[in-house]
Amino acid sequence: MYRCARIAAVALLTTVALHVSAFAQTHRYFPATALRGELVVQQTPDVILNGKPARLAPGARVKGDNNLLQQPASLMGQKLVVHYTVDPQGLVMDVWVLNSAELANKTWPRSREEAARLQFEPGNQTWSKP
Repeated sequence: MYRCARIAAVALLTTVALHVSAFAQTHRYFPATALRGELVVQQTPDVILNGKPARLAPGARVKGDNNLLQQPASLMGQKLVVHYTVDPQGLVMDVWVLNSAELANKTWPRSREEAARLQFEPGNQTWSKP
């Protein structure tokens, strides 16, 4: 009886682990307002975004490359390539640490001005010149 329960538990854990690792290498869906940048977390809520001081908004969400929520303090001092959104007050609201599959998508705007010159295709998460 216990042997069957162990086998079932191992099978379940293996399935979950494979699913999570497979998901980590797929593209996530980002909003058209997301910009690409380089983020270094200082003392939370202070960050360096694209070499300039910035702040995380109250309630900001940081998702790791595996799409799980992470505490900003756990990323302190690391230089990360991210997609991020900014709230109306100019505070960084949503942050996604990019995985290798997302980093391969080289064309992504780094500023609002650049985004205005490009066209976003939400279905395949690509930017192109109109």
